[in-house]
Amino acid sequence: METLEPLLRGHEFFRDLDPGYVTLLVSCASNVRFRDGAYLFRESQPADRFFLIREGEVALEIAVPGRRPSVVQTEAEGGVIGFSWLFGPHTWKFDARAIGSVRAVALDGVCMRGKCDEDSRLGYALMQRFARVAVARLQATQLQMLDMYGQIT
Repeated sequence: METLEPLLRGHEFFRDLDPGYVTLLVSCASNVRFRDGAYLFRESQPADRFFLIREGEVALEIAVPGRRPSVVQTEAEGGVIGFSWLFGPHTWKFDARAIGSVRAVALDGVCMRGKCDEDSRLGYALMQRFARVAVARLQATQLQMLDMYGQIT
């Protein structure tokens, strides 16, 4: 039986992570697929996992009253979607919708938090990686706001 370990090892998000940690995290991972237009998660729902995008694209959207949802960022192969599982109250802050067919590896948030609680070095290494994801998401939101409203002073 083949495991997901090679997929985790080969993903940019886990590059340079101690190989022993990658082996440990395989028990939290599963393969998932989403059809075009399907939601990976919805704003305000419980955040219980994150996704390593293997194929396809995922749009992160925010609801805009009286308008269509606004796409904040699009992630493609090699991208990471979801970090709300890591921070209380563990609810999603965006919607994530598949653009076309999407294949991903889902990592269970409860399992991941347990592994981080057991080993603070692992928790710190993952926190550093998710901090980079969060900063990129904030920068994308800033650019979206500038595009929508012009220069903010």
